[in-house]
Amino acid sequence: MSGIYAASLLINAACLVLLDVRFRLVFRRAPVAGAVALVVGVGFFIAWDAVGIGLGVFRHLDSRWATGILLAPEFPIEELLFLGFLTYLTLILLSGSQRWREKARRR
Repeated sequence: MSGIYAASLLINAACLVLLDVRFRLVFRRAPVAGAVALVVGVGFFIAWDAVGIGLGVFRHLDSRWATGILLAPEFPIEELLFLGFLTYLTLILLSGSQRWREKARRR
């Protein structure tokens, strides 16, 4: 069962890519700006996690759903995947809502 969480994050991220490609929301609309926003967002959340780990707020607990691979103390690979997924999802939601508002204004 190990790796189920990482696999589900990757599958869901692939679904986000399909939405992005179909509706031209982030990377098909502005690839450089999208990449910069994704890197900055993930970097921010990694720093946030590092502070939380340093303060003892965030801890890694073993789970049968996780791979057990740690990128740093208390920082599993699934966390990095989740941060990428969360940031990409936010970019898609923001871009989609902006496009929806623009369409509504034109009507």
